[in-house]
Amino acid sequence: MGWDLFLWILSFFVSLALVASVFYQVICLTDLEADYLNPFETSSRINRLILPEFILQASLCILFLITWHWVFFLVALPVTCYHAMLYKERRHLIDVTEVFRGISFEKKLRFTKLGFYIFLFIMVVFRLTLSAVYSFTEDDDLLHLF
Repeated sequence: MGWDLFLWILSFFVSLALVASVFYQVICLTDLEADYLNPFETSSRINRLILPEFILQASLCILFLITWHWVFFLVALPVTCYHAMLYKERRHLIDVTEVFRGISFEKKLRFTKLGFYIFLFIMVVFRLTLSAVYSFTEDDDLLHLF
């Protein structure tokens, strides 16, 4: 039971990091659109966060697979596959020279990912709360209802 609680605490912090990363990317794109940042600063700030985001998302998906949490795995799988496709096609980084041309698409993509990560964060917080309550009450049958 302690490992289940540890899993959800780890998932909580990884989900929180993913939400913060994408939120920071949205802020950078908004600042670029408002002309507070230049394209080089924006693309370097966002590109610095892309690979850690992909690695965190993939590790969270693999963690759900290894621990047999199928619903969470299936929820996280499409974004992980999309990240793998972007990385394979070398379209994962923002180009400095093309950033203004695709700023609308990039913002929509980041807002969609932000919504997804917030949804995943809410699901993880719910399971973390359930796991914490049930680990302290020592009633194993109630945990598997959800």
